[in-house]
Amino acid sequence: MLFDLPFCPFISNDNNIHTCRQSKKTRHSGAHPENTHQMNLKRSVLGFLPVLSWLPRYSLRDNALGDLTSGISVGIMHLPLGLAYALLAGTPPVYGLYTSFYPTLVYFFFGTSKHISIGPFAVTSLMVGIVTETLAPNSNYMTLNGTNGTAVLDSTALYNDRVRIASSLTVLCGIFQFAMGLLQVGFIATYLSDPLVRGYTTGASIQVVLSQLSNTFGISTLLYTGPLSQIYLLIDICRKLPLTNIGAVVITLVALVVLITVKELNTCFAKKLPAPIPIELIVIIFATIISYYSNLNGLYKVAVVGQIPKGLLAPRNPDISLWGSVAGSAFSLAIVGYAISISLGKTFGLKYGYKVDSNQELIALGLCNTAGGFFQCHFITPSLARSLLQETTGGKTQVTGIVSAVVLLIIILEIGPLFQQLPKAVLACIIYVNMKGMFMQFSDIPALWKSNKVDLMVWLVTLVSVVLLNLDIGLAVSVGFSILTVIFRTQLPRYSILGQVPGTELYLEMDAYEEVKEIPGIIIFRSSTTIYYTNAELYLDALQEKTGIDVGKLLNQKKKREDKQMRLAKKEEKKAKKEARKLVLHMYYTHISLANIHIHTYCTYMNTVFLRNLLSPSPFIPISIDTMCLCQSKINRAFEEGSETGINVNDNKKSTGEGEREMGESSSQNTHTIILDLSRASFIDTVTVKTLRNIFNDFKGIGIDICLTGCQVCVVEQLSIAGFFCESIPKSCLFATVHDAVLHSLRVHGDKDRPVYDNALVSGTDLTFSLKICSFLMIIYGSDLWKSIH
Repeated sequence: MLFDLPFCPFISNDNNIHTCRQSKKTRHSGAHPENTHQMNLKRSVLGFLPVLSWLPRYSLRDNALGDLTSGISVGIMHLPLGLAYALLAGTPPVYGLYTSFYPTLVYFFFGTSKHISIGPFAVTSLMVGIVTETLAPNSNYMTLNGTNGTAVLDSTALYNDRVRIASSLTVLCGIFQFAMGLLQVGFIATYLSDPLVRGYTTGASIQVVLSQLSNTFGISTLLYTGPLSQIYLLIDICRKLPLTNIGAVVITLVALVVLITVKELNTCFAKKLPAPIPIELIVIIFATIISYYSNLNGLYKVAVVGQIPKGLLAPRNPDISLWGSVAGSAFSLAIVGYAISISLGKTFGLKYGYKVDSNQELIALGLCNTAGGFFQCHFITPSLARSLLQETTGGKTQVTGIVSAVVLLIIILEIGPLFQQLPKAVLACIIYVNMKGMFMQFSDIPALWKSNKVDLMVWLVTLVSVVLLNLDIGLAVSVGFSILTVIFRTQLPRYSILGQVPGTELYLEMDAYEEVKEIPGIIIFRSSTTIYYTNAELYLDALQEKTGIDVGKLLNQKKKREDKQMRLAKKEEKKAKKEARKLVLHMYYTHISLANIHIHTYCTYMNTVFLRNLLSPSPFIPISIDTMCLCQSKINRAFEEGSETGINVNDNKKSTGEGEREMGESSSQNTHTIILDLSRASFIDTVTVKTLRNIFNDFKGIGIDICLTGCQVCVVEQLSIAGFFCESIPKSCLFATVHDAVLHSLRVHGDKDRPVYDNALVSGTDLTFSLKICSFLMIIYGSDLWKSIH
């Protein structure tokens, strides 16, 4: 059998396996146990602290200048983005600078990506802002003015509580990420497909824009949470448009024109400019100067950033009592932040040829958020805009983060308070402009429409669910829908019949290729995906449909035929007994000699045994003494004329053979072998084992052999553990390739038709022995009968 050939990758002798295992143990045991322990400890330390592996090899000549230039550029960009994203998080702007500073230092020691820029991000900042505004709404901090009785917002208490909520949420997110990193579950990001992530960030960018429209128009809106909150917010903004602050709108328009123009110039002249023009920094500087000297806040009621304290804050413990109410949002933040980080990190890693460890990235992000939460930072993750800036300005290692942190430290200690008169409308414009990359993702719609409509559905469902159901519920819905598409695609795979390319060992789909030829008597069946409990029944149905063999119908026909033959045999036996009694009485009255009785009995027995073994499904059924007394003339007449039953030995044999051939052939032209190509199967569950066992037993019942090909090692092991192989299903039905199974089938069956069922006829030895017994019994039976009659 081909199963025993050494080239089968999944078939090995037990002794060979044992020898291989021993050789592996021998190789590993060559090292000293203490040295092995030290090597493992060193590997663990270097894996947990990657800085110890790359920093000693840092080249000042090759990397220092690029990292310095890039670090200064990224640090400058942290200022406007940090202030702007703090507004999204619902915290004072200065906390955006803290969020950009502390986590960057931590990532320097634990991160594995050389090009991503850690800090606040628009999408995650908005998710934090939803939590802070939900738990600390403005309405809870309104106080009455004792002078005129108007409601006044206690902004100090409001922002203190929101900072406490944001920092506690961030610590919990960090704990989730750190725990997932230690448990080596970095693969969880694979469930967030690229269309899902892009659709999610696009939907989140729409929410970001909607959240900043109040700063753009200079109006105040109510807080809306839960499903359809963005629709209610948009309606509220439209209602309050008559209250628009003209000064805020003018500032917004001017800032947008300047930002967009210079950004486009940076893109057009990227190869000629040594570094992109830091237009965000220039805009906030000029806007602050104009606002300060024009007194925009006092004269035109334009909202400004407000107080920015100088210096760093002392660490503070998180409020653990809030963790119960923010656990769901924290987990969503942890997953989304990690997905964004690992996608950016691996993109740069593939581009520059280094590896980004997904589990270590989880640990690094977890430590960044945990440490940042103690210093009153909100959630951080890499930003696409800052990461691209870091790459284009020459950043090559994590040293860029240290340089940008130093720039931020100078801003926090000395320059920060100078931006107290910065209009919030300018920060909103900076957010809009940096959302350009997110909105460019709408171009995915026509691209996905041409390439993959299922991915397009995932993209659109994610976008709609995020906008309508909010970020946390939208993420759950989109992940669930994405998994359902995978299930449906595996539940409804493509089933095909394979044919051989003439003159080769290739077997391709007959529906797709015109040159392939079907092998007579052999059907090769393949599924485009693995077989498991959701599609196992569909696999069996598709097999019968593609082969044209209705196993259940054929088995029922076989059972009915056997039952009918059994009934006819019993009926004939009763008639034989009755005829035998009549014959004995006739012999008595006509004085027929005992010798003639022996002759008639001999002939009768021959015909009866022949008939009984022909009709009976068992090889031999004992015949009673009464049956052996059947009259020779009556039997001959019955076989020649057909009698009342219409049974003729030749006709019955012919009809039985034709029925069996019809059962085995069906509509598949003398099919004797079906080959199941399981090369696409990556695992086998109990339902699949049961289905395959039924296929073997059912098709064997109609005389068709089943072969399995292309099984991976893990599949064969799972089949063995499940007890699939037995006496009726030997391992010899396994073959490495389809061609091996075809050659084996042709060698076994050749070009001749094989009868599906073999008629079990009595042998010559049995017939001789039976005749002797018959003669002896007839003598005794005849003597006793003669005496009883007299």
